[in-house]
Amino acid sequence: MRVAFVSTFYPFRGGIAQFNAALYRALEQQYHVQAFNFTVQYPKALFPGKTQLVTDDDKADPIPSRRVINSVNPASYRKTVNEILKFNPDLVIIGYWMPFMAPSLGFVAGRLRKHCKVVSIVHNAVPHEQSKLDRSLSNYFFKKNDAVMTLSESVKNDLVHQYPHLRIETVLHPTYNHFGRPISREQACFELELDSSRSYLLFFGLIRDYKGLDVLIETLACLPEDIELIIAGETYGSFEKYAELIARFKLKARIHHFDQYIPDQEVHRYFSAADYCVLPYKSATQSGITAISLEMNTPVIATDVGGLSEFIHDGKNGFLVPADAPPKVWADKIQAVMNLETRDKLQQTMKESLPPNWKEFADQLISFIFTPLNTP
Repeated sequence: MRVAFVSTFYPFRGGIAQFNAALYRALEQQYHVQAFNFTVQYPKALFPGKTQLVTDDDKADPIPSRRVINSVNPASYRKTVNEILKFNPDLVIIGYWMPFMAPSLGFVAGRLRKHCKVVSIVHNAVPHEQSKLDRSLSNYFFKKNDAVMTLSESVKNDLVHQYPHLRIETVLHPTYNHFGRPISREQACFELELDSSRSYLLFFGLIRDYKGLDVLIETLACLPEDIELIIAGETYGSFEKYAELIARFKLKARIHHFDQYIPDQEVHRYFSAADYCVLPYKSATQSGITAISLEMNTPVIATDVGGLSEFIHDGKNGFLVPADAPPKVWADKIQAVMNLETRDKLQQTMKESLPPNWKEFADQLISFIFTPLNTP
């Protein structure tokens, strides 16, 4: 079977590109797969980070792709469709994650479903940071689809009432296997120049408002001084409001800020050094950070919002904190579980609650799209 996969791939970096790379590798074990990639993903003027592309320090998986689609150039949409039709696919997979991509990916989906089966993998149906155009852009994209796969029931629920024509299946986000293996806590702390006698909470990944880093900084101020915070990731926008909180609560000595995009080959250090990975999200669908935590055997403390509770099973691989909980509630939960006995018990049971691996995910995706609608 010939599979065309349309989304973002190397040399672009970030969570979506990592997801696509892992799925591509699983699919290519069984099928003839061709990736169709962006030439322009976001115009530079609209991109809030330092760079969209891998750097010399990144050891990202160099997925081979045809770079044909420009997100803001409609002429490239037709070119992309024609290039895909030349490949003559039996199935087209489209990776979709935000309304900004709706015009380009929606056009491609709408034209190709006349020729072959098309399924979109939807990471987010409703963006975390919304604009007035989001609804109309989303409507355009989803009306061009007959079938979508979501990575959490939360995203499925966002879609099912608004787009009753859609055929929807949910398969949980697989864990990653390309970040290396965990190392000893002592070695990780040594490599990061941290004191291994301290306890560490980890906030990992791109820093955006909805992820609640402000809540975590205020929480740290309520915790004993031997508990410290690792912030590892690039800021989208300004770090100023977080710096002001750090200064207000006099936390600079207890916060270790790695202000950069973390290359794949270094990710394991941060999770190995941490007692818990903390996701104080204000809104969520699913989280690639959770997938990394589970693979690294690092327990998670997360807000009970969106689809996070589908991944975090309270007392088995982490703990959930109620939505909108104030910092004192977060601090009480963290202090209650910040002991070796609790953490070791979680690490022993974490492997029992892993989501599907990438081969299983790929198999379920193919099964879903080729199962007749009238099959019970």
